[in-house]
Amino acid sequence: MRGDEECQAGFIVFTSLEDRIPTDHPLRAIRRLVDQALREMSPLLSSLYAKRGRVSIPPEYLLRAQLLQFLYAIPSERRLCEELEYNLLLRWFVGLPLDERVWHPTSFTKNRDRLLSSEVAEVFFEHIRSQAEAKKLLSREHFSCDGTLLEAAAFLKSFRPRKETDGGPGGSGPQGSGGRNALVNFHGERRSNDTHVSTTDPEAQLARIKGKEARLSYRGHLVVENRNGLIVSSSATKATGRAECEAAVELLTKERERHGAHMTVGADKGYDTRAFVSALRHLDITPHVAHKRRYSAIDGRTTSHDTYAVSQRRRKVVEEPFGWMKTVAGLDKLRHRGLAKVKAIFSFACAAFNLVRMKNLLAELCPA
Repeated sequence: MRGDEECQAGFIVFTSLEDRIPTDHPLRAIRRLVDQALREMSPLLSSLYAKRGRVSIPPEYLLRAQLLQFLYAIPSERRLCEELEYNLLLRWFVGLPLDERVWHPTSFTKNRDRLLSSEVAEVFFEHIRSQAEAKKLLSREHFSCDGTLLEAAAFLKSFRPRKETDGGPGGSGPQGSGGRNALVNFHGERRSNDTHVSTTDPEAQLARIKGKEARLSYRGHLVVENRNGLIVSSSATKATGRAECEAAVELLTKERERHGAHMTVGADKGYDTRAFVSALRHLDITPHVAHKRRYSAIDGRTTSHDTYAVSQRRRKVVEEPFGWMKTVAGLDKLRHRGLAKVKAIFSFACAAFNLVRMKNLLAELCPA
């Protein structure tokens, strides 16, 4: 005998979101680390808002929601707000009460843009990093560095001659048919960053990895400690030819000033240049870079030591954050334009990676 469906018009829930989340859920450990960082950032967040006016979305909600986009690979703000409507776990992590309405996606974006600054992102990253240092998860002597291309939110069709973007005669090219998505034939045309610029994101640069096609990109840079693979310093720059080595020297200079102790740095063959090696030796940092067969800047004074072989094995840990950011955090294709926002998003993604890594490390050190 078939049973009849009972349609319930409504119900009253006598519980809280805290009771619905398992005590051993991984997000609980991450939430504790994030809350501590946000409490320490409270003065900075307060300075971003006026004393009068309409009450805004709390910045703590916005920053936790931003982290959720990285942790759960949520592709857009609209999808995030949709998830918050019915996903109790995500609502709990953000801190949004069960009886409070979720913001409209455009309201979320407008309010979030206030926090998309390199200052807020870097301060948040530093607070997460300081927690890792306080828990003795960071090495103070052995590091690795590397860089990667981040594809910009701009298509190659937007890469137009500068004379057109500077007010010269426009059009869509000799083969153009006009309109928003004009037909353009680039074959035989020489294009470079000196003669062309993107009309969608003028700060994006045409760059490529060896063996792959050129794309409009930015470049992300990391310094990772070799013990647990945590990110200790990061930056995002324009994708120029010398950006990798210059950014690495800048980041390592900060680390040298922070620790004041002798350091070793592992890196791939791209860093085996005289300028990079001499800059590191000037900082009293031993450059454990992979040496080239010809015209190498390092010699037996470096490669003969056992620590060089160890650094070469461990330097590959710097690839793990890049892989996580591009496969999970959604940085395989940027969604924001302009170097300032790219810097902020990259710093937030680095903090998110450290949070996931720290959660795993602390679970191993202090199992329940």
